[in-house]
Amino acid sequence: MKTFLRIIGTLVVLGVIALVAFIFVPVQRTGPTAQLAADFKPAKGQGEYVMRASDCMACHTSEGGKPFAGGRAIQSPMGTIWTTNITPDKDTGIGNWTLADFRAALYDGVTPNGTHLYPAMPYENYRKLSEEDVVALYDYFMHQVEPVSNKVEETKLAFPFNMRFGLRAWNWLAASYAAGFKPEESEDEQFNRGKYLVEGAGHCAACHSPRNLFMAQDGIDNTSKAFLSGGEIDGFTAPDLRGPASGPQTWSTEQLAAYLSTARNAHSSATGEMMLVVRDSLQYMTHEDNLAIATYLKKIGSGGAAAAPEKAEVTATETLLSDAKPDMPLGPRLYLDNCAACHMVSGKGAGETFPQLDGNSLVAAKSPKGLISVILHGAELPSTPDRPMKLRMQGYENRLSDDEVAALATFLRDGWHNKAAAVSAAEVTAVRGEKH
Repeated sequence: MKTFLRIIGTLVVLGVIALVAFIFVPVQRTGPTAQLAADFKPAKGQGEYVMRASDCMACHTSEGGKPFAGGRAIQSPMGTIWTTNITPDKDTGIGNWTLADFRAALYDGVTPNGTHLYPAMPYENYRKLSEEDVVALYDYFMHQVEPVSNKVEETKLAFPFNMRFGLRAWNWLAASYAAGFKPEESEDEQFNRGKYLVEGAGHCAACHSPRNLFMAQDGIDNTSKAFLSGGEIDGFTAPDLRGPASGPQTWSTEQLAAYLSTARNAHSSATGEMMLVVRDSLQYMTHEDNLAIATYLKKIGSGGAAAAPEKAEVTATETLLSDAKPDMPLGPRLYLDNCAACHMVSGKGAGETFPQLDGNSLVAAKSPKGLISVILHGAELPSTPDRPMKLRMQGYENRLSDDEVAALATFLRDGWHNKAAAVSAAEVTAVRGEKH
């Protein structure tokens, strides 16, 4: 018995020592993935281009705030995470950070004092950034961004998520792969450029991949079947990008590249977070880079058929709307009154102006939150170099009741070729009550 107690006591002591080491022993920070020449200087504009490719502005700039000064609220399943000030201000920003400090934040998710960053910062993906791009990005923030003194609200998650040392274990599960980008030797330069932008800088999987049991991205590259198969952000569905029926796999490569650079093409338009990605990031990419992204996404897809030429098919929904009988149900009546003038009774809309609703991923998404939000608050397409006109759809929150929005959304989700679940008035009430 004494021997058993002695063993138990030894294990407890070892456990306490391990826990203390786990909490207090500094994290081993990742070093450069390549040795650059001592006189290496980023090319003119390279740092800003990497910033655009990495979409830093969208998260680190609050609505109406100064660029990169932080303070934007990111909603997560664990609570609200406030983005940090990444201007070179020495008191409230990153002005005192060294290149090694900056690299550690991108690769390891740790600050200079060892504090772990919450993975709303997509360091799972930024670990793939090349050393040249890390140095260029650091140079940009330190020398080309205006310092802004802005002390942002501190992130205060509930227990146990406020215990940031626990992220050390999470990192072992989610970000333990070697830093740096490894091209696929069997593929060409265009494919690998797209792969680098999608898997690394663009961090597409942060939204478009599902999360596993530990809330890590379910796969960080195309070797995982779940990679880019669809995710969820604050109740909004981020669509599948690889399935045979997904937009990217049914559009042509050129149509997909146009969507990336302009937030619109002949079939769809970007809303919500994806609109912000185009507004703040993708419209600034070269045509060659957006084409590389599109090429990569098409290549790793599961073989969807290209969109066929429009057939003269008349759906039951189109017939219902065209007949407009007096006993027509509420949903289609609301569509005729509020939507048909732009989106047509066919649900096909008008290419690059009014998006197609038949087969639209937002309309038929697993979660109806995105569709409800667009009906209530409207949507806007940004002005881009290729499509300078900014387009705005009005919202109907002051015109339609929750029951009416639910009826309209339900009709859209089951109209034409769409087959998605009905929407309840309670779901509309919940979206209407959220801060917009």
